[in-house]
Amino acid sequence: MELTAKPCSPVRVEHAEGPFWHEGRLGWVDIMAGHLWLAGFDGNTLTEPRSRDAGRPLGAAVPRAGGGWVLAAGTAFLAMDEDGTVTPLTGDLADPSVVRMNDGKCDPAGRFWAGTMAHDEASAIASLYVFDGTVRTVLDGVTVSNGLGWSPDHRTMYYNDTPTGRVDAFDYDEATGSVSGRRPFVEVRGGAPDGMTIDDEGFLWVALWGGGAVHRYDPSGRPAGTVRLPVTNVSSCCFGGPGGSTLFITTSQQGLSAEQRAAEPDAGRIFRVEPGVTGPPATPFAPAR
Repeated sequence: MELTAKPCSPVRVEHAEGPFWHEGRLGWVDIMAGHLWLAGFDGNTLTEPRSRDAGRPLGAAVPRAGGGWVLAAGTAFLAMDEDGTVTPLTGDLADPSVVRMNDGKCDPAGRFWAGTMAHDEASAIASLYVFDGTVRTVLDGVTVSNGLGWSPDHRTMYYNDTPTGRVDAFDYDEATGSVSGRRPFVEVRGGAPDGMTIDDEGFLWVALWGGGAVHRYDPSGRPAGTVRLPVTNVSSCCFGGPGGSTLFITTSQQGLSAEQRAAEPDAGRIFRVEPGVTGPPATPFAPAR
């Protein structure tokens, strides 16, 4: 599988990340701006994009059962209502001068997993948390907590700490939200592993920061396809649209020189491709289910 994605967003932001599809809308974040973006999709282009301001760097957002969203922002978890009202759900979990929240999403039971990253992107001082009304620390000694995903049978969790250049797999217990048996799943080549998603066949799609592509891997970790993009920094991806048949891909201008920004006029936009497979929508935050 060798495909090319096309830009589909009229909005160009600095650092698009964390896309999710829920109830007919695509959501994504512009991290350092602290903005949650939402837009419709007409099958070709994102429509009527609108943003809401979290008031602090916004690493990830997930839809909340019953409406609104839960945010991993600054170094805390917050709630955001449809009108943009933000309510803290926790205090700061770490020192915001040295780390900030980064990527996150809900597991199959509706718990919100999100991790932090070191501002210097080099110090192993960050963590991975899970929030279900209370916060539990899952991993410490993380540098840049990033992509998460769960296999269709809900038995395996995938995760990456970007500087390791590797995606790891864990045994996952849906009933308790516990993970164990951490092991390497795939060594990523051609870029740094960033956000990711899983299709309905159980194949993993990994965005390559600095690599201008998304790679697809089968459940054994073997390469199974590539989506090319005309931008350097590819940050994450998710399935959505009618029937979950569109792969939406977020990109970034972060770290590009003025010359690179001019040469990549679509960096910071959302791209799309129809890969011939489908994937599930976002699981909303609903930990009491």
